[in-house]
Amino acid sequence: MEIEKEIVSNKFEDNHQKVIVNLIYTYGWITTLLRQRLDKHKITLQQYNILRILRGQIPKPATINLLKERMLDKMSDTSRIVERLVQKGLVQRCVNEQDRRAVDITISEKGLNILSKLDSEMSSRDILKGSLTDDEAGVLSGLLDKMRG
Repeated sequence: MEIEKEIVSNKFEDNHQKVIVNLIYTYGWITTLLRQRLDKHKITLQQYNILRILRGQIPKPATINLLKERMLDKMSDTSRIVERLVQKGLVQRCVNEQDRRAVDITISEKGLNILSKLDSEMSSRDILKGSLTDDEAGVLSGLLDKMRG
């Protein structure tokens, strides 16, 4: 559906303003869809993001700083998110052998199991419901990269 119909307004200064409104609206739409899927597993988008980062790090551990750098949401309180994941048994913390002040974080077997279940539920193709072809998704991704340029 066109953005004008979604927000019941067609008063845009120009196409640049329209694209910003459309991006904000679409971000909310996608976030809502993802949260609904994650709620079943009692994890947040930020927790899911950290679990995926940690899975990608296997067999190496991660530090809080590495997780902060790679988080999609840069405003997240990474330390607090990791603490919640530790409490849920989805990640483990241990002292870094080279630097006793540093803490290494790894994903647990339970965390890997949840990600395994979520892999199909969080499928990008499923979320976009076939509304974009693979080529269109590539063009859109390229345009978003260019916009942040």
